[in-house]
Parts: sequence; structure tokens; C-alpha cells
Amino acid sequence: MSGEILVFAEHQDGKLTRSAFEAVAAGQDLARSSNGTVSAVILGSAITGPASELAHAKLSEVVAVDVPLLREYTPDGYALALRLIIEQRKPQWVVFSHTYLVRDFAPKLAAAMHCGLISDCLGYRREGGETIFVRQMFQGKFNADVQPLGEPPYLVSFQAGSFREDSLERAEPASKVTSVPLELDPGAIRTHPGERFREAKQLVDLSQAEIIVAVGRGIRARENLDLARSLAAALGGEVGASRPICDEGWLPMDRQIGSSGQTVAPKLYIALGVSGAIQHQVGMKASRTIVAVNKDREAPIFEVASYGIVGDLFEVVPALVEEIRKAKSD
Repeated sequence: MSGEILVFAEHQDGKLTRSAFEAVAAGQDLARSSNGTVSAVILGSAITGPASELAHAKLSEVVAVDVPLLREYTPDGYALALRLIIEQRKPQWVVFSHTYLVRDFAPKLAAAMHCGLISDCLGYRREGGETIFVRQMFQGKFNADVQPLGEPPYLVSFQAGSFREDSLERAEPASKVTSVPLELDPGAIRTHPGERFREAKQLVDLSQAEIIVAVGRGIRARENLDLARSLAAALGGEVGASRPICDEGWLPMDRQIGSSGQTVAPKLYIALGVSGAIQHQVGMKASRTIVAVNKDREAPIFEVASYGIVGDLFEVVPALVEEIRKAKSD
């Protein structure tokens, strides 16, 4: 068994996702702490573009599994292909980002290989020569230390934002790309992709947004959402919401952030009238900079905020928008 860390790199529409770069950053960090090497694997068909993009990260190798049967994602196809690669390379760790796609196929892969999967981790530490992973329990109320048992390989996924894309080590010149044309049995792929699900025409992937303005009960009424939209527009960001706002139907469910919505890790997260219940914090506290605006100085959101403004959002937000516009015009 080698000391290799193998990173699964996710891509969509011919481009690597931000979560792919975060996973590589996690793999690089794990490799440094364990004196191992780090490589990445990308699955699909006609993936020269994303494979070349991935090679700009500092890696021992990029393994490109280019197979027509993997043109569209299926849990059967991805689990089977990745299992064959893992059996060939025998890595110590296989690292994923905890995305919806990974949640779908990684448990199947772990079960097929009879190995453990430590999912949705916040980070890890080295202690006494051992690697201990930290993950949340009971919707973020507790943190648990987890160690894998048995023989490697060990599978681990990290929560969005646990490792930042800007911490990624780049390669100059580019890392080596090795094409691996696996032979997959079509009969083993029992699922067939249908039309990609869209809950709404305006469906937004907030996990890819760099700036988010989120609203909570403090916005008071649907018509007041224009205030948040004006701030988001001034910053070039997206509008998100806590669960009560989406439950009321003021914003579509694809805008919901939290344990029952999207998990986000933008560069800037502005919470307007959001109390900051633990269910909401689970979905956003990995944000790089958090600015909270709330009249209640005891609101839980201030516990995770980088900057807190105790005040009326209906007075604070117009002033912020005006100053942002002035700064842009200078």
C-alpha cells in the first residue's frame, strides 16, 4: 500500500468545479502532513479540457479516465471506474469534496470495497502519528473525532470551504496527465441518466457564489427583499435566505442555506436579519468573511461573524449600498 493521496476531481459542463480545487487543496495538505504524494483522478468522456486545467495544480500525476460510458454521471459507472483505479494504484487515502454527486456514489464505492468512508469532515489533525478527522454531529451541535479502522484505502470527504481554493499549490510546468482507458462492462451500469433536474428556471448554485447576501426573518416582508437584492447587485453577489424565508415562499428553495438547504463557503457572506440558528450556521460558517447585521446583540449569528453591526438593517443596508456605489465610481 503506497503513501499516495488520490483526489477525486469533480467537473460539470467541461469545467472543474470549485469543489474540485478545494478537494485538491485538502489532498495537498494531507500529503504534506503525512509525507505522502498526491495525485488526482478525473472521470468522464472527452475530458481533455478539465484534465489539462487540473494539471495546473501541483500534483504527482493527473489520472484521466476517458471512457464513453462515463459521458454522463451514474453512480454505477463512477463507483465502478473509481474502484478499478483505486485497486490499481492502492492509495492510502481517497479524498472527495462533500458534494451532492459524491454523497450519491461514494457510499456505494465504500461498500463495494469493504472500506470506511468518513464523510463531511471539517478538517483533520495529526496526533501521535495518527490522522484524526473532525466532523459535526447532530446538525453541528457537537464535533466528533473519527479515526478509520482496518487496512487502507480510507475514503474521506470534506465539507465545502474546509480547504480553500486559494490555498491550492500551483504547478509550473504543468503536472503530468496520464490517460487511462478503462474497460467497463456496460451491463454493470444499471442506471441511466435522465434530464437534469431543475427545481426552478432561476435555479442557482450558491455553493459556487463568491459573495452572498442572506436574509432572515428580520427582513419582515416579501417586498423588503429588494433591499437585499440592491446590496447583492452592488457587490456582484447572489441572494440567499434562511429557512423561514423559503418556507414562506418569499424566495425559491434553491436559495435556502443551512442543514436542509445548500452549504456555501463564499469569500463574503452578509447576513441581514438572520438570527443564526445552528441549522443555518451549518450551511455557511465556512465562509471566509461573515458580516452580520441584526438589531439583537445576542443573536447567535454574531458568534460566527467576522464583523457585526448591531442596528436596523433598513438603515444600515441603504448606507452600505450608497458607499459601495461611491467607491465603485471613484
